[in-house]
Amino acid sequence: MPPASTPAQRVAKRRATLRAQGLRPIQIWVPDSRAPGFAEECARQAAIVDKANRADPELTRFMDSAAQDLNEHLEGLEVEPRT
Repeated sequence: MPPASTPAQRVAKRRATLRAQGLRPIQIWVPDSRAPGFAEECARQAAIVDKANRADPELTRFMDSAAQDLNEHLEGLEVEPRT
């Protein structure tokens, strides 16, 4: 029976396999949604965006037009059924 591999060896093998597939590792830092004050900060920023949207009706028309264009584009794509 071959000796058991260590966790470090398994991680190295997995990373080598992923690199061979053309992938590379990256590290992404995201806000901690469990942090105190997170929800309040989200609400504060959302209120700022809402106020800006209400102050600029042209932005709403632009976004609606862009969404319609995207929807029309997506409807025109051929989708192959899943098997």
